[in-house]
This record gives sequence, C-alpha cells and structure tokens, in this order.
Amino acid sequence: QQMFLLWLYCLDSDDYHLVIAPQSPVVQIGSNFTATCMIINTTEVTADDLYWKCSEIIPKEHYIKINTSALNVTVTIRSEKSEWLLCKCKTVSQYVALNEGKFIHGILLRKGYRPEKPKNLSCIAVHESEKISSNIRCQWEAVGNQTEAVPTNYTLFVRQTGTTVDMNFFPHHMELEIWVVAQNELGKEESEHLIKLANCFVKTKPPSVTVISEAVFPTSLVMNWTSSIDKRYLETIYEIRYCPLGSQMWIYVPLEDTSRYIQSFRLQNLTPDTVYVTQVRCKYNNKNCGYWSDWSRNVTERTPEDLPTSKPDVWIITSAEELSATLLIQDPEVSNGRIRRFNITIEKQKYRIRNGTWEIIPVNRSLTDGSSSKKQFTPLKTIRLDDEESVTVYVTAINSVGASPQAKLIIYRKAREPPAVEKMEVQFLDGQLLISWKSPNRTVSEYVVEWVGDGERNWQRENGKANCSTIKGDLKRFVHYRISVYPIYGKVVGKPVHEQAYAEQGVPSQAPTVNLSGDPGCYTAKLEWDEIPLIKRRGFITNYTIYYRSGTETHGIIVPPNTTSYTLTSLSRNTKYDIWIKASTIRGSVNGSNHSFTTLKYAPGEIEGIVVGVSLGFLFVVLMTMLLCFCKKDVIKDNFWPQIPNPGDSTIGNWSPDYPLKAEAPRENCLSGISVLNVDVCDAKCVFEEDKASLPLKKDKYLSEEHSSGIGGSSCMSSPRQSVSDSDEGGDMADTTASTIQYSSVVASSGYKGQNPSSLPQQSIFSRSESTQPLLDCEENHDTMVQEGSRQCFLRQPCFNHNAGNENATDSNDFNPLEMEQQEVLDFSTVSSYMPQLGGYRPQ
Repeated sequence: QQMFLLWLYCLDSDDYHLVIAPQSPVVQIGSNFTATCMIINTTEVTADDLYWKCSEIIPKEHYIKINTSALNVTVTIRSEKSEWLLCKCKTVSQYVALNEGKFIHGILLRKGYRPEKPKNLSCIAVHESEKISSNIRCQWEAVGNQTEAVPTNYTLFVRQTGTTVDMNFFPHHMELEIWVVAQNELGKEESEHLIKLANCFVKTKPPSVTVISEAVFPTSLVMNWTSSIDKRYLETIYEIRYCPLGSQMWIYVPLEDTSRYIQSFRLQNLTPDTVYVTQVRCKYNNKNCGYWSDWSRNVTERTPEDLPTSKPDVWIITSAEELSATLLIQDPEVSNGRIRRFNITIEKQKYRIRNGTWEIIPVNRSLTDGSSSKKQFTPLKTIRLDDEESVTVYVTAINSVGASPQAKLIIYRKAREPPAVEKMEVQFLDGQLLISWKSPNRTVSEYVVEWVGDGERNWQRENGKANCSTIKGDLKRFVHYRISVYPIYGKVVGKPVHEQAYAEQGVPSQAPTVNLSGDPGCYTAKLEWDEIPLIKRRGFITNYTIYYRSGTETHGIIVPPNTTSYTLTSLSRNTKYDIWIKASTIRGSVNGSNHSFTTLKYAPGEIEGIVVGVSLGFLFVVLMTMLLCFCKKDVIKDNFWPQIPNPGDSTIGNWSPDYPLKAEAPRENCLSGISVLNVDVCDAKCVFEEDKASLPLKKDKYLSEEHSSGIGGSSCMSSPRQSVSDSDEGGDMADTTASTIQYSSVVASSGYKGQNPSSLPQQSIFSRSESTQPLLDCEENHDTMVQEGSRQCFLRQPCFNHNAGNENATDSNDFNPLEMEQQEVLDFSTVSSYMPQLGGYRPQ
C-alpha cells in the first residue's frame, strides 16, 4: 500500500484524473480478477460517474463502490488472448468534455496457465566412437497448456546421490538423480526424480555379426559377433532374429537362450538350401533398465543342401489328336537343394507286353537364389501313345546330395480314359477364382486343377473328397485363363473338363478392324473382321455393334460375339458410307478404326443387260420390219415402186402408116394431125448414118414450149416444157431423176428410107406415148453415146415411122415447123423415137 501511495505521489497532478490498480497484471485463465479505479486531482466527478469496459461495457452488477472516488470491478478471465481493461468517466460537465483524455485509464491483462508437473522423464547416454558420451539427452512430456503471453520454461537437473556430478566424463557404475522443473510467472512444478545407475541410461552401438554355413549340418547356421563396448565398462546381453530371404516375417530367438554375455550362437531347425537373413542387437545386462541398441546390418547365408524329402510333381500335356503326351515335371515341394536332373523311367504296355525304357534328363538352370529351384514347368519329354497302349512314367529328382522319392503317373489313350467330373463352374468371388464340380461315380484319389494363361501353366492338387477349389496362385487382371479339372484315379489321369475365366474383366484394349469382303454392290456390302486376340480382349466379348453412316445419318446393328462377318442390306446406290465396329464387355466398349466405301451406281452386269436388251429389242424390231416387208411386199412395191406401163405394149406401138388415126374433136390450143412413126431402132440407126450430114441438130429454139406435152397428160393445156436447145442453153440440167420421162416430141418426117427428103412434103408430126417407164441407160445417156459414136441399144423397141400415105391426117391446125422462123430443116431420121429431157423426169 505504501508503494502504491508512493506511485500516486510521483504522478503529475495535471496529467491524469483516473488511476487503475494493479498495473500490468498477469492473470490465470479461468480465475476471477479484481481491479480498482480511483479519481485523483479533481472534484468534477465522483465514483458514480465511472464505468468499466473490456471488450464491451461491463454490467454494473460487477461493480463495488468503495467511496466517492474509488470503484472496484471483478471479471472472470476466459479467453487466452490478451486484452485491455479500461476505466472511463461519463460526460457530466463541459470541463470533463474538454479534458476527455484525462478521464480515461486502462491496464493490459496478460493471460496464461499455471505450469503442470512434467511426466515420463527419460534420459539416454549415446554411445559415440569408443566411449559413452558425457552428454545425457533427456526427454519428457510437457503437461498442460501455455500461452504466448505467459510462456513456460523447463530446467533439467542432474546430480549424483549425495555429491555433485562432474559431467566431463560419463560416470559408469554411479547412481544418478535426474529431474526437470517447469516454471512461468504464475508458478512452477517439478517432475518425478529418476534415480538409476548411470549404465541404465546408456544405448550402445549394435554388434558386428558374421554367419557360417557348415556342410555337415544342412539345417543350421553359426552366428558370431563382437560387442561394441568393453565388458569392463558395460556388460551386455543380446537378442537374435532371422527370416528366409524375401520374407517379411521375422523369427526371434528366445531371450532366455541369450540372457548372458556370449559372442556366438547356432541357429537350428532351418530349411536346407535356403538363404536366411540374420540380425543381432544388445543392451546393458539388467532386466529392469537399459536401452536396446539398433539392429545390426543384414547378414545373409544359405544353408547346405540335403536329400529331397518329397516327390516331384509330374503332369502332362496331351496333343489334340491324343497321339502323344508331353511331360511337365515340377520340382519337389521340399527339394532341399537345387534339382540338377530328373531320372525318368517310361514303361509301355501293349497287348499285355511290358517294355520299359530308362532315361536321364538334365535340367538347365542358373545358379541363383533358392527360389530358382521352385515351379519349373519346362516340357521335358514327349511320349508317343500308340493304339491300345498305356504308359507308366516314374520320375525321381536329383540334387547334389541324392534322389527324391519316386513319383508315378499312368497315361491312357483317350478311348480308355476314366470318366470326368460333371457340372464344372467357375466364379469370381472376393478377388479369387472359385472352381466347383460334381464328383464322378467312382473313387477319386485326388484332383488336379490346372490354369493356363498369359503363356504360363500352373496346377495344384486337391483332396479326392473335395468338390471345389480356390486357385492359390497369383492371377493377373484382364488375363484370359483356361481352367481344367482332372480327376486322378490312383495314378491314372481321368478325362479333363475345361472352362474359360477371367480373374477380373476390363474394357478391350482394341476393337476389330472391319474390311469389305469383295466389292460392294448397289444395295449391299459384305463386311468381315478378325477376332480380337486374347491378350487384347481383357474380358469376355458380349457383342459387336456395327455402325455405318452416310452423311449425318448413323445406323447400328448388334451381332453375336462369335460373328466375324455380316452383310449390310438396304443401302443406297452410288453413296459413300463410313463403317466401324464397337467391341463390348461387361466393363465397357471400345470403337475400332473407320473404313469407307462407296456403293455401285450400276450393279455388275446391269449395263451389259441394258445393252443386250436394247440390242435384242432393236433386232426384234428389225426382224419384225423385215417380216412385215416380206408379207406386204406387194403393197410396198405398189406404194414405193408403182407399175410403169411398157411403151412397147402401149397403143402407140400398134400405130402404122396404113392405120388411120382416129379423128378427135378439135380442142382449143391443141395439136391435131398426129401421125404414128413406126421406126425400128435399127432403122433409126441407119437413117442416122445416112442423114447425119444433111440433118444437123441445131441448138436454136426449134421445139417451143407450146408444142410439147408430157406423159400421162394430153397435149392440150400442157405445162410448158423446155426444148432441147433450151436445155443446152440453160447450162444446169441437173434435175431430179424421179421426174416423169417425156415420151412425146415433135419431129419432122424425112420420108421413108431411100427417098429424097426434098421431094416429100415437109410436115410436122407430134408423137405421144402413154408410157411412164423409166428411161434405159442408153436413152438417158443418148448425147454421150452420140459423141462417142456408139449406136447400140440394149433394149429393142418399136421406132416411130412416118405414115406417108396418110396425107389427109393433117389440117390447118397441124403443127408445121415450116411456119416457124426460117431455120434449117431438121432431118429427124437421125434421132431416136423420142427425145429425153436432160433435166430428168418432170411431171405433166
């Protein structure tokens, strides 16, 4: 109280009007804390004007008024975080408002926990180099909590009982007392005291170990070691452990066998020809104290070989034709050494005659660890199985010490095999394959369960009374296995039963690649693909799905898993398709690669069929046309080639000079007095020869258009016709040969042959023929023949002759060439019976 009053006296009376006591307190969390706020150097306020605030305003029920100038408050400390406790004054006057900073005061509450008693104190003296270190390392468990504002400090104390310890060297064989003290601003606590011999705190180095194998003791190994510290300072005991190489299960030697100071030990009841790993550790020879050293490094050694104590396991692989069997021999389960060879005796029996052969088969193996002598499945011997023959095989395994017991196996042909098991099933259960079957109706000595997969073959044997088995070997995921069960009757192998299985199925690693089988058609395409290899299936294929797409339209077809080809139908011609296959298992699906093809526009032979059809149709039309023409030849002939009358058979052929012409009534613009000239062709020729010089043919207009008429029409009102001279002058005489021949012409009679033409009356005669027959070749080319001097005709017809005796046949209307312009008189005895038109036939 005097100190507090002294502190108040030292305060400047003008600086503060409120003061809190105590100042800077350390409070324990969970306890109650009381503080007092006092008013000094002013009478403007009283205790009634004060209030307390921490994180928030403290309620008045926690206040205690001491007097008019002092006010207490009591609070419970709960949180661990340090905080300010403030005392403030209400604004009761202008003076207080102006001096607000002088009417507030606060203290920082530092919170913490009282230290608790340390527990589990332990100390170790580490073995360094050749001596024990003088530094003792201790550890303990710090109990209780502490805060950052109020930390706890720990102090370790070591002393020799009754004296002071000199820690410059380790005090062997002395008793030490060790404890630890925890202390902070709220108090201190002391741990339990450790009172032990100094050697109990020592942890030594592990010993150095060697192992020796003795050939005469194949089931034991001798261990020797050296202690890391001299017995004078520290006497130690040892612990030994060992295990086969690769095993994680250590075997410990009982401490009773090594609870004394020793430096060697013999391990017994070991397996011959097995590599063992050994370790040793040591500690102070006191059951109640001391620390074990670390385990020594691993020391490995192989035990010597011994005679095999079990028979080799003999199995067979028969050929598909059952004509041969290949022996598989597995090392004895307890081979006690590396098997170097097998002695095999094969005894064949045929028709009750036994024939035995003996053979030694060496085994080629690398000299590695003991595991190399296990699970050898290499085919060693192939045996021929002849008709009605049984083979008995005897096998012994040989190592460096000696031979194993003999194994026996009898092999029969398939026809004589004993019955197989029934209703074999394979199930995947709890990560293993469970095989079950129904036993045959015979006594079975044992069963052999065989599984083949991923290029490996394994088997295991089960009791003859069992009807199920769980494969004990390590099965790989996504690998296809063929499981087989063989019943063994004595030493005779029965007929096997096979099943397929997967230890675990997955999604196929690839799908088939689809291809076209041949060329696609217009509406169909045959697809084919290969089966997925077993190593790629990773499970049983449940189905294939064929997808084909043209444009944006995709179709899918599901087919069974044993299908390798399929024909797509209802396709569109001349269309491109993309196809692929999806392979599915119970775990998922995978798509194969795409393949594209285009359907044909025309089916094979379709174009040839069209061509052949059109050709046959055309041939049919031609044949029908020819047949129609043959049947209707008369009609066609009449239409296309009408019958032309023969001029030789016409009425003009019957005209003669002695036959009077029938008088016809005069017509307007008609020519009368037409006489008939009966001139023979040959006579015309003669006339032509005689009168050629005197009767030249002139190219002037002698025969006018008005004085000629065509065939088939009267001379009256006839169309104009061009004369010979006109034709010559026209130049272009090419006209259609289909025109009608003009058989009528106007001629001047020169009299009979031998008469003087000047003494005969010159009369013009218009001769007309009714014939429309085409001209002969000699007639059409008359002018040419005249030029060439030829005078022969190929058809002899009557010529036109002048009828001299019919002088009355003419009248005043007769055509007379003398009435025309005075031109030279033509001698028509030199021309033919009619004049051809150079322009061809012309219709009348």
